Amino acid sequence: MKLILVYGLSCLIFSFLIIQYRVEFFIYKKIKKIYENVSLLSTSSLDPEEMTLTDIATLSKEVEKFAEGKKLEIEALQMRDSYRKEFMGNISHELKTPLFTVQGYIETLLDGAMKDKKVRKKYLNRASKGVERLIYIVKDLDMITKLETGELGLNKENFDIVEVIQNVFDLLEMKAAKKNINLEFGTPYKPVMVFADKEKIQQVLTNLIVNSIKYGKNDGTTEVLIENLSKNKVIIRVSDNGEGIQPVHIPRLFERFYRVDKSGSRKEGGSGLGLSIVKHLIEAHKERIFVESTFGMGSEFSFTLKKAKQS
Repeated sequence: MKLILVYGLSCLIFSFLIIQYRVEFFIYKKIKKIYENVSLLSTSSLDPEEMTLTDIATLSKEVEKFAEGKKLEIEALQMRDSYRKEFMGNISHELKTPLFTVQGYIETLLDGAMKDKKVRKKYLNRASKGVERLIYIVKDLDMITKLETGELGLNKENFDIVEVIQNVFDLLEMKAAKKNINLEFGTPYKPVMVFADKEKIQQVLTNLIVNSIKYGKNDGTTEVLIENLSKNKVIIRVSDNGEGIQPVHIPRLFERFYRVDKSGSRKEGGSGLGLSIVKHLIEAHKERIFVESTFGMGSEFSFTLKKAKQS
């Protein structure tokens, strides 16, 4: 009798162990299959020798982590898609406007207006301006693309940034005079030597000062100031007392074709890529650009440059 009890108990324990092993193995296989199906989950956290029912919590955590990652990825893709659609709409508008203008004037000339010498000259001049605008847009887009891909190299040299600023003032003096804007140099006129691509930095300053004039108020002021930032860096500030920028627009100022004033800014001309080019040129120098603005009071754009090494 005692022997039968021992035998029965042994069978029960053995059966329990076999069943437990089979159940654990079954659960492991099922969970591992889920891990393998969801390719981003790692099966390294699963151990077939230690697999128990409580390991479903591991799967739960991994799936939650995976789902959160996918959610963030989807949100990022949605933002990119939204940006892509907006960009395509903007570039379509920027190209369509001058193209239709040129087409309109040429068709009018072909329909008979060409016989009138005065009308012909006026319409050809206007068509020429439309073509120039298209050229600006294409050239600026080409420059940004080359900067992004690293095809447009920098020709760095030591030069006097004060002299470059004065050159830009001379070039834009007449443009500023149309709005009676005073171009001021807030630094004592003495050489400040920097190490950068002279031509590209002149373009940066030109774009920033043109913007300052464009959005500046009549009888206003645009000031350029150079300050020491550190032992080997200077910061150049371009400030105005114009209309300023609302905070909602500041994070997107350097996007291609992004315009704060959707209607009026196009009347001022340009490609709509000026600030985007500025950002790319400064970043190509491994430098930083900043913007501060108070709506209704004015704006300040500033960027850093490396000082020239003392010989």
